[in-house]
Amino acid sequence: MTHETPAHERALAFSRAAHAYAAHRPEYPAAAFDVLEELAGLRLAGARVADVGTGTGLAARALRERGARVIGVEPGAGMAARFRRDLPDVPLVRGDGNRLPLADGSLDLVGYAQSWHWTDPARAVPSALRVLRPGGALALLWNDPDPSVEWVAEQQERIVGRFGDGCYISDRTLPPGLPWRTRELRWSRRISVGFHLAKLATHSAFIVHDGDGAAEFLAAERTHLLRRFPDGTLDEPYVSLVAVAVSPGTRD
Repeated sequence: MTHETPAHERALAFSRAAHAYAAHRPEYPAAAFDVLEELAGLRLAGARVADVGTGTGLAARALRERGARVIGVEPGAGMAARFRRDLPDVPLVRGDGNRLPLADGSLDLVGYAQSWHWTDPARAVPSALRVLRPGGALALLWNDPDPSVEWVAEQQERIVGRFGDGCYISDRTLPPGLPWRTRELRWSRRISVGFHLAKLATHSAFIVHDGDGAAEFLAAERTHLLRRFPDGTLDEPYVSLVAVAVSPGTRD
């Protein structure tokens, strides 16, 4: 019998929001994949890549557009169904980052885009290293709201006050013992207040607490935001983190 962690159960809860996630979550900036190639020392074009915790395929799509031979790995049924609808030509297997259902030494790159914080690093690191070829790369990507921006920090404080710590900005702790190279990128997108709130509703705090004050919170948040942004639009700021560790061994 497999014992799943609360984090794993929360990750699976995203299946309930698969369509909203696909519609409202931001794409990764193109520069993030330039940085990934630089830090990993490889070209994505032609590379064998697994996008683990792929969700609806936001990163998988970008990787494929770079010419990578991508396979998605996803535990959630709802997310997997949306992935298959949007990316029917990209292979997808059901599984999670703690026990990858992939062959030993079969990949040039294993990526966890906005999904590493759902894993147990003690299991996920050995699993990732097992499926990488010698000299392959483990890449972790995050795309989070930028807490250095005043209105985002104020919003985060309100969310934490309502739903508790750790419910908004992802845990970006890197597992020890690997030669990590990192880079941060700041960027923003111009959207409506309504679109921002729909995106906010796809964060784990609102999915897990659906029906437990989430709707009321979002209604109050609309009032806060329209007071600050009376024209109904805002620049939604992000900070993307790219972290890469190259596995031991000689490249092919």
